[in-house]
Amino acid sequence: MAIEPVKDTDPTIGRLVTDASRDISSLISKEIALAKSELKVSVKAGGIGAGLFAAAGFLGVLAIIMLSVAIAYFIHWAGLGLHWSFLIVFGLYVALAGLLVLIGIKKVKQVRAPEKAIAQGKQIPSALKGQHTA
Repeated sequence: MAIEPVKDTDPTIGRLVTDASRDISSLISKEIALAKSELKVSVKAGGIGAGLFAAAGFLGVLAIIMLSVAIAYFIHWAGLGLHWSFLIVFGLYVALAGLLVLIGIKKVKQVRAPEKAIAQGKQIPSALKGQHTA
């Protein structure tokens, strides 16, 4: 194999390193610009989604209010006084809220600290020192 002599038109190592550095810098800045544009689209979509959920929640509350009035009027239509009808609907909501509170208290009492993770976390310093604990 014959080694060809270096020509004046061949790039030098310094030139190649400079070109590679410039290209990498350009690539990184374009990747950052792409990530920013993707995030803008995602944040905008997330904001619109959150706004739509809020609107749906508000309409759901209005629907529950209208349903409550309708139930009270159905009870009144069955022959009970209107004031008693509304009090019955109110009582149903209070009973439902109480039931949800009791279930919530029961679930909160089930919350425990992550004992296994804490125990493993306490072993980390000795493991970093090279000590083995069983």
